[in-house]
Amino acid sequence: MTEPTAGSTRRRRGLTGNLLFFRNRKTVIGLVILGFFTVLALIGDLIAPYDPSLPSEVGLQPPSADHWLGTTLLGQDILSQILVGTRGVLFVGLLAGLLAAVLSVLVGVTAGFLGGIGDEGLSLLSNIFLVIPALPLIIIVAGLLPDAGGLTVALIIALTGWAWGARVLRAQTLSLRRRDFIEAARANGESTWRIIVFEILPNLTAVIASGFIGTVIFAILSEITLAFMGVTNISEWNWGTILFWAQSNQALALGAWWWFVPAGLCIAAVGTALTLINFGIDEFVNPRLRTTGKNAKILRARRIRARVGFTPVYRGTGKEQS
Repeated sequence: MTEPTAGSTRRRRGLTGNLLFFRNRKTVIGLVILGFFTVLALIGDLIAPYDPSLPSEVGLQPPSADHWLGTTLLGQDILSQILVGTRGVLFVGLLAGLLAAVLSVLVGVTAGFLGGIGDEGLSLLSNIFLVIPALPLIIIVAGLLPDAGGLTVALIIALTGWAWGARVLRAQTLSLRRRDFIEAARANGESTWRIIVFEILPNLTAVIASGFIGTVIFAILSEITLAFMGVTNISEWNWGTILFWAQSNQALALGAWWWFVPAGLCIAAVGTALTLINFGIDEFVNPRLRTTGKNAKILRARRIRARVGFTPVYRGTGKEQS
């Protein structure tokens, strides 16, 4: 019987860890909700029952069989606006998160692995971008470019949101580059790029994913906030644009709750989904949270209240001893 190699053992542990990650209840719920809105973003304009910008003679109407989520003051179908606007919201969030994650990895991992003058220069670059405020910059750019839309917002958020993740990745890379398996890879003659890609990056996957989720949440909330304020192009439909027109036409005073409540619930649902995924990543990375989550049912059955960082305490009545 052959002994398992170090590589096969590492792959088996990684597969087991991935299975535990996807068995996490928070992660599954978050992925299901996010997947639902992703599907809507892809096919929303195809399944929208009406043109979201087309006025009609029905005027302001509550939800009905013809308009499931009611209509606006101009008779526009709100369900169609939400379906079409989903793409703009997720596009900005995912694009900003992806670009910020790529920049964070390039700058943070390179600075932490190379060290020396390169590390100091890249760290200085990160510190400069760390103090640049995203929202005021977007407002200024939107004022200069009246047609600025989701792409502009995503690019600005990505360019101003990568620095914090780069600092975290640099610190993690500094702690990894002198580990035994990295030294062994150097001794075997592995190239620098291969060590970074196949040895360091797999150990930073959870940190990168967490930073990506955080940037996506910030980008989505920023896009909706700016659209609600009327700073970005209000002719592009997203959930913030719906709230902007609802506020501009006094929907709350008119009692037209269907004009703003569905969009607010969609924002809350996407934010909850991303937060649950982030919690799942945190539990996957933190060994204490991972152990507590894996044994949650057993602990509840034994009436043990688990607190991270503390010894689990039994809260029974004492009758079980008799």
